[in-house]
Amino acid sequence: MSLGVDPICVNSVCSFNCTYCQLGFIQVRVNERQIFVPTEKVMRDLAESRWREADVITVSGSGEPTLAANLGEIVDGLKSFTGKPVLVLTNGTLLHLPALQAELKRADKVFIKLDAATEETFKRINRPVPGVTLEGIVKAACAFRENYQGFLGIQMMFTRVNLHEVTQFAELLKRIRPDEVQLNTPTRPYPQKWVIQTRGSHDGVDYPARPLKRITSEEAFRLEADLRALTGLKIISVYGGK
Repeated sequence: MSLGVDPICVNSVCSFNCTYCQLGFIQVRVNERQIFVPTEKVMRDLAESRWREADVITVSGSGEPTLAANLGEIVDGLKSFTGKPVLVLTNGTLLHLPALQAELKRADKVFIKLDAATEETFKRINRPVPGVTLEGIVKAACAFRENYQGFLGIQMMFTRVNLHEVTQFAELLKRIRPDEVQLNTPTRPYPQKWVIQTRGSHDGVDYPARPLKRITSEEAFRLEADLRALTGLKIISVYGGK
């Protein structure tokens, strides 16, 4: 059971504009940090939430959470108030910053997005802001791995576009050496406009949206087996594996 914490919360703000994003077309596309929600507000809302039922506190939300300049304060506050492990989800576009690496080291788990194994596919799927490259993210992830004592995961979203890049993905994963790799495929529709419900919707979508093409369970099982054989890493599939 995970309790989600959104340090953005105003609208959709990200350094990516992923073609499969459950938030739809990102409204504000930046790669500079600022404070969106004061830490005091986060802690007040946390106290009023059902935090005792959670096994883990997950920092994610309306875009890229590391854009929040008070992320370190938020992580510290979540850990001290709840005594529960804190997980941060990130696309890694700011991971080259020493200050951010220091903040993320305080989290128990960090999961980095990796949806492409070539720069061409990276631009096609993730549509990053200018100046962000796949190689830059991978290098920063490798540097972070060297000094991070917590649990490092990689989350990969597979679509028809990147399904053929298994060998290249394996090479990147061997460079990063994560503790776990999660294979996903789009399970939420792509909204035609921004509505706040997109931040947590799974089933029963009641806003205008279009479905996305998923990989099949057979393709997912093959990816899982291939990546495990090529990397020797722990691989978890959205379809549960065999």
